[in-house]
Amino acid sequence: MRHNAKVQTFGLASGPRKALLRGLVNSLVEHGRIKTTLAKAKELRRHVERAVTTSKDQTLHARRLLLSRYPNEKTVSMLMSDIGPRMKSRPGGYTRILKLGKRPGDNADMAFIEFVDYAPKAAAEVDVKEVAKAKKVAGAKKAAKKKGILKKQGADRRTRRKMHA
Repeated sequence: MRHNAKVQTFGLASGPRKALLRGLVNSLVEHGRIKTTLAKAKELRRHVERAVTTSKDQTLHARRLLLSRYPNEKTVSMLMSDIGPRMKSRPGGYTRILKLGKRPGDNADMAFIEFVDYAPKAAAEVDVKEVAKAKKVAGAKKAAKKKGILKKQGADRRTRRKMHA
């Protein structure tokens, strides 16, 4: 009976969970900001904060430690050459989590996780594009669902006519 679990498992075994977190770290380092569920963002924050703190050291040992944890050369080189020096003066708190609300499909809490010095090209432009993209995807899904339903209804109608004829 373990009441105070220190790690969020997401219902995954250790291997898939480690792969998930590695992928999230890679994406965050590459893009500077990602959209994910709130629970994943909170767990990801622990890993990214440790990686940035390690990368601030700028030694071969730090690079090898990061490569052992995140075996992606591009991610490690960005941490060592860009993010580590950028955060050199900060004592911690390299990321922020912005809550977005519930996801329509499964009502999961969504959030942006980003580095504190992240600056989008144009904040309003990013939000407008994201909203437009979400509407377009939702419209396409609705149309595809409706088309599938109509196709199925037509097939059902034809089979009933054959049975009664």
